[in-house]
Order: sequence, then C-alpha cells, then structure tokens
Amino acid sequence: MRRGATVAMSAISLAVVGLGLRVSTKPAEGPPAASVQPKPQPRPATPVPSKTPSGPRTGRAPTTPRSTSPARLTVNGTLVDTAYGPVQVQLRIRGRRIVAAKALVRPQGDSQTDRINSRAVPVLDQEAVQAQNAGIDTVSGATYTSTGYKTSLQAALDSAHQAGAL
Repeated sequence: MRRGATVAMSAISLAVVGLGLRVSTKPAEGPPAASVQPKPQPRPATPVPSKTPSGPRTGRAPTTPRSTSPARLTVNGTLVDTAYGPVQVQLRIRGRRIVAAKALVRPQGDSQTDRINSRAVPVLDQEAVQAQNAGIDTVSGATYTSTGYKTSLQAALDSAHQAGAL
C-alpha cells in the first residue's frame, strides 16, 4: 500500500511540475489571478445605410470616375528565341483596344526562313488585332515563329494590362 501511495504522489508531483502549477501554503498576494476563460470579443459594428442621401441633389445620376489609363500606348513584348531566330512583337493600343500588332524582330537568314516568315508574320499580326488577345492560331509551316510570336504577344499584353491600357 505504501508503494501505491508513493507512486500516486509522484504522479501528482509530475503533473504539478509539468503543468507549471504553483502549490503554496501562503495566501496569494495582490489581485486574484485572471480567469482562464477567454474574454468575449466585441462584435464589429455593422454600418447602417443612411436613409437620407449625402451630398447635394443635382437631379443627375452619379458619374463613375474616368479611367486613368493612357489613351494611346505602344508596348513591346519580350524578345523570344526560337530555333530559327528571335521574335519580338509590338502592340499599339488606343481606347483599350489593340489597333496594331507588328513583329519588330522575326527569324531571318536563309531564303526558306525569309519566305516562310514573310507569309506567316503578317497573318499573325492580323490575327492578334482580330483576337484582341494571345489566343491566336499557329500558322502552318511556321510553328516556331508562331510559338515565339504568341509568347512575345502575351508579354506585350501583360505590360499593357500593368499600364492600365487594357
């Protein structure tokens, strides 16, 4: 029996030490300890709409603020390397629309590359203006140029979005 009491006292001592409880025979000094339960947090105030309009009545509907986007903007896409040479697209934007797309740089060198891209690049330029985004078709026979063109076009569109033009 004595051994059981020792084990029980040891368990209680470990619990007291482990939980950081303080056992004292002296009465506590100062104010009573804070409650363990958390205080209820006040609920945030809900704004109540006013029944009377604020500001003068003009008889006109309120106007929305005008956009601060530039009326005209020219942006260049990144220079994208392809297997046949680099591609870079330039966009001209007016009134939140793409009005022109042009390949500033396109693959060139041998006569076959020049012939393919002289046909493909104008098609890609036209499709970019028609689509108003980078979701344009690949031109058959000019897969590398088309892929590089779309990548540079998307970079130019991203720049236009950041400028607030689109």
